[in-house]
Amino acid sequence: MSETTGSTSWEDELASLLDAGIRYNSDRIGIAEPVVEMQTANFIVSEELESNAAEAESFKDQVKGFLKASAEMLQELAIGCKDIVQQSLGNRDSYIVRKLGEPWEKVSGRLSFLNDYLPEDRDPVHAWPVIIFVSILAFSVLSVNTKHNSSVPLTKKVLIHPPSASRILLPDGRNMAYHEQGVPADKARFSLIVPHPFLSSRLAGRATGIPGLKASLLEEFGVRLVTYDLPGFGESDPHPNRNLNSSALDMSYLANAVGVYDKFWVVGYSTGGMHAWAALRYIPDMLAAANKLAGGAMFAPMVNPYEPSMTKEERDRTWQKWTPRRKLMYFLARRFPKLLAFFFHRSFLCGKHGQLDKWLSLSLGKRDRALIEEPLFEEFWQRDVEESVRQRNVKPFVEEAVLEVSDWGFSLMDLQVNKKRLGKGILTWIKSLYSQSEQGLTGFLGPIHIWQGMDDQVIPPSMTDFVHRLLPGATVHKLPDEGHFSYFYFCDECHRQIFSALFGTPQGPLNRTVEVDQSPSEGDMEDMQEESFIDYAMD
Repeated sequence: MSETTGSTSWEDELASLLDAGIRYNSDRIGIAEPVVEMQTANFIVSEELESNAAEAESFKDQVKGFLKASAEMLQELAIGCKDIVQQSLGNRDSYIVRKLGEPWEKVSGRLSFLNDYLPEDRDPVHAWPVIIFVSILAFSVLSVNTKHNSSVPLTKKVLIHPPSASRILLPDGRNMAYHEQGVPADKARFSLIVPHPFLSSRLAGRATGIPGLKASLLEEFGVRLVTYDLPGFGESDPHPNRNLNSSALDMSYLANAVGVYDKFWVVGYSTGGMHAWAALRYIPDMLAAANKLAGGAMFAPMVNPYEPSMTKEERDRTWQKWTPRRKLMYFLARRFPKLLAFFFHRSFLCGKHGQLDKWLSLSLGKRDRALIEEPLFEEFWQRDVEESVRQRNVKPFVEEAVLEVSDWGFSLMDLQVNKKRLGKGILTWIKSLYSQSEQGLTGFLGPIHIWQGMDDQVIPPSMTDFVHRLLPGATVHKLPDEGHFSYFYFCDECHRQIFSALFGTPQGPLNRTVEVDQSPSEGDMEDMQEESFIDYAMD
């Protein structure tokens, strides 16, 4: 009995089953206050940790979570759609498979060689749809950007205008188109004949062969100006086998056909200069055209860049001004001329207008760049190109490019170095060694004026320096800060300076009662020589 009494009472057993926070008191059963406070504190701390964790999750994390969940949903949706497509289209009994299955197998069999270009670990079934989709997307983006790029000007189509030229029939049966401007033939004090440069025509700005030249200035100096289309350009018939000799012959026929009563000046600008050089070389030797040339007016005239007479320094100074593409064009014209047709068809024969410097691969100076961006020049350029390419025949352009870099058949030194023959025999030869004064220059003996812009990067000044070395009697007008176009195009004051240098004081049209020699007078020649000396003294 005593053992039972000394054993653990039921209150103690109950207390041992409860948590340490619950205690038995002899008076009552309760919860100890310190233990309750500890549990409350623990609960509050845990609640604060949870709230801090919720606050730690930023908006960025929430967005990431949302996007991740959305991606997983889309992935599951795609898998579901794929299963549906496979179940419907993968079934051999379906309508689509029955109609397209066999042709598709044939096409895929023929295109199976394309799979060789894929990495070994790529399944063609999965790779090619991705490649096709990305390609379509890329082309779509490029198309949208091109359409909405307001900085790119709209291209204009090349228009073919109705025929408007006067024509003459040449002895070989060809027609030559020409255009007259200025005073009538019977009142002309001076006559100018102008062969146009590459990618140009007789119009050269609708008015004259010198763009922007005013009719009032022609009237003031009594000038008649005749421009014509080279063979195959504009409205002139092509020549079956043209060269620079035939070019000079065409010019002589034109002068006779349009009624040039006296001598005429030949004007050569840029690549048209090679036809002017040919006229100065060959026309004086033509019996039918004796004494037909009064002089030559050259504006940045072209010279064969492969001319053997050029020194290495002169050639280097010329070639370094040109763009790599233009150098390539010259190389192709000299070695592989048939390849030029490909480039010409992609530029000015494509049926749309383009930029002058891009089409002709030109690098331009400051003055030239400002000029070609003016609306007046753009209108001139587009109209001139339209007339030049009206026949849509690439052959004349290839021929013209080849002529520029081929053997011209003469050197510029040939213009004034041929000696008069004094007779035959040893005695005559010995006499000629001691009587140099009795030997005179033959060929063209008239004045040659050359205007050259010092900022010209199309026909560099080094080319004119080379010409002057071979023709020291030529008068060179060096133009500081002027480019290839800026002095020749749309410059009233420049045109007046040109006419004053060539013809002296303006005297108006003729009252044709007496014959007139278009060679400069002695006073004019003295003025020209003085001007030439001043030009070079300043240089």
